[in-house]
Amino acid sequence: MVDWLERIDWAELLMEIGIIALKLIAIVIVYFIVKSIGNRAIERIFNRKKNEMSTGRAKTLESIAKNILAYFLLFIFVGFVFSIFHFDITTLLAGAGIVGLAIGFGAQGLVSDVVTGFFILLEQQIDVGDYVTVAGKDGVVEEVGLRTTKLRGFDGTLHFVPNREITNVSNHSRGNMRALVDIGISYDTDIDTATQILQQVCEQIATEDENIVEGPNVIGVQAFGTSEIVLRVIGKTKNGEQWAVERNLRQAIKEALQQNGIDIPYPHQVNISKNV
Repeated sequence: MVDWLERIDWAELLMEIGIIALKLIAIVIVYFIVKSIGNRAIERIFNRKKNEMSTGRAKTLESIAKNILAYFLLFIFVGFVFSIFHFDITTLLAGAGIVGLAIGFGAQGLVSDVVTGFFILLEQQIDVGDYVTVAGKDGVVEEVGLRTTKLRGFDGTLHFVPNREITNVSNHSRGNMRALVDIGISYDTDIDTATQILQQVCEQIATEDENIVEGPNVIGVQAFGTSEIVLRVIGKTKNGEQWAVERNLRQAIKEALQQNGIDIPYPHQVNISKNV
């Protein structure tokens, strides 16, 4: 044991270790520099393309391009690290092919994620900033990746959805949206009078709110409730503005009905006690 240690040229060994450490540090530095330069170049390219495509589409493609660049640079980085330690990269790739074949069945989910993500991007089903429903989750798309899609729920929760689970997409951010308000009036109220009042409110709101694209209009009696007749108001709004328009309509309708002496019925509870 002692003879073996004495035969080691410690100076040469330390020098070799130092050279390897310097090469690793240099590769890491170059990796981060190239990645930073590449990300900046991608950002500049898509900033120029924002005039030719929607902002959401530009952000989506920018995110994908950065992901591809990161994976590519990581692969190159690993190759250089192997070369420093004198591993034969061709032998390694051949071995990786055998290992890949062995674990291929276990990686089917990953492959499915990538393929599904590719077709989502190709068909432009969703873009960054869209309000969508996918895999039973509602939210605004923050990032579309090769493997997962990130949704920000309205309560602030960030959902990571594997692309293979996105079998159906409901995109609520394409085209105009519908604002729908149901108002209940009592059975004693004249329906024609109430309809006229509601229509006047709708016309007033239409002139004041620039987010309204069409209508709104009173379409008539929607249902008969236990204590009220339900009148429905429908209009078209700019995308994402339907909730604000509905709130404005409800407030204006409530004030108009109150000014004209028309009550909005509400459930009453009567307690009857029996004296024995």
